[in-house]
Amino acid sequence: MEHKKEAALIFLPLAANGKPQHLGSEKTGCPFCEYAEEENILKREEDMLWVLNKYQTLQDTFQTIIIEHADHNKDISTYTVEENRNLFTFAIDCWAKTKKDPQFKSVLFYKNHGPLSGGSLKHPHMQIVGLKEIDGEAQIEPENFEGITVLSENNVVINFSSMPVMGFLEINIIVDSQTPEPTHCLADYVQKTVNYVLNAYHHGRCESYNLFFFEEEGKYIVKLIPRFIVSPYFVGYKLTQNFSEEHLLLLREEFLKSLLEK
Repeated sequence: MEHKKEAALIFLPLAANGKPQHLGSEKTGCPFCEYAEEENILKREEDMLWVLNKYQTLQDTFQTIIIEHADHNKDISTYTVEENRNLFTFAIDCWAKTKKDPQFKSVLFYKNHGPLSGGSLKHPHMQIVGLKEIDGEAQIEPENFEGITVLSENNVVINFSSMPVMGFLEINIIVDSQTPEPTHCLADYVQKTVNYVLNAYHHGRCESYNLFFFEEEGKYIVKLIPRFIVSPYFVGYKLTQNFSEEHLLLLREEFLKSLLEK
């Protein structure tokens, strides 16, 4: 079998000097609480800011951050429905603008939340990264967005991936872009899913997750991955693990119940 050749992002250590290294660094002050670098603001709307990342640590990239809210302690799980919808509309518009720039071969849009997510600041934010030389989605296959259906209605599909990128549980939220106000629909279902992951999944012991945003064939897709310590099978061998179908079906009942709650 012929394997795809993977390109590596080149990390620039000197550019990382002074960059917060872990969530605890905010004890000495949070740079997002009172963002002072006016020259780096790309777009502003109410509390939301789209800004250049102060630390351009990746070669041949354009790294930007969306500061979601003025309240340092809020997040998708605690925003009002309106706040969350406004965030998704704002962020997806910034993502679309970046994707239109011909200098980028691909554009990545994702969110870290919690100590095991890969983030360095607690203050809620997302990241949009333009890659000039690399197709950042080259290793992602259509099968990574397919699996055990949890919900299918009104141009919305939510499933548990049967071929996860990393594992164990990966929840795909798929919304047809022809749906009325698709970004609002996506925002609502992602918010419900985040609430399930933080409050019910794994008996409420999950405090970290990632969101990865994709746009494929007229559909918005968000892959939500609850984060724990990464398996050595994946780190050392790229071996993905998944739950048994029996366990995923049990999780489906629990998750569906939380989705249908008002």
